[in-house]
Amino acid sequence: MDIGGAYGGGKAGGAFDPIAFVQRPTVILRAVCWLFAIIVFGCISSEGWREEANGKEYCIINRDGNACNYAVGIGVIAFLAAMGFIAGEYLFEQMSSVKTRKHYVLADLGFSAFWSFLFFIGFCYLTNQWGKADDPPNGEGVNNVQASIVFSFFSIFTWAGCAYFAFLRFKAGVDPSFSSTYESDPSAAQQYAAYPASNENDQFQEAPFSGQQQQQQQQQQR
Repeated sequence: MDIGGAYGGGKAGGAFDPIAFVQRPTVILRAVCWLFAIIVFGCISSEGWREEANGKEYCIINRDGNACNYAVGIGVIAFLAAMGFIAGEYLFEQMSSVKTRKHYVLADLGFSAFWSFLFFIGFCYLTNQWGKADDPPNGEGVNNVQASIVFSFFSIFTWAGCAYFAFLRFKAGVDPSFSSTYESDPSAAQQYAAYPASNENDQFQEAPFSGQQQQQQQQQQR
């Protein structure tokens, strides 16, 4: 991962290279998070629920509806967030404001670390409930639930990796050579404004009493 400019990105306004973009470790990792999220919520949504004789649905993970809903919830949000951060990676190089880049990096760091933790909770929760569950009729949905559990485990590390890259960006900070045309230091302007402007005419004012001395000299010469 290249670190430079401001928080890991170069100056705004550069040419966009799609090949270099898709080869970035952050973009690749986001794409992996996106794929894993689809597997986590897709497997539960398609085969995680069964219908009883009375028409009521139940979750095959120990009949715990919260387990199925939790897996689907974190998976869907992770899916949307991964797409959002991929778009953010594209827009990151276009951000001329250092403060905007900093806020984006901090949001990336916080969200990625938090979602890695949620996937850890989800993996433990699903594994515990699945171990207590009865075997579904004809083994239907077993592979889907197991896939959801496995990819919840993998997602812990992919989102943790995203948080790590965000931490590297935040640690890199701003290169001194990086300058933004849209930002200025208001304190510097106030410091310069505190000094009164000099009047060039003051340098050419006559010294006090110089006129009286000239008159006295003229009278003596007479």
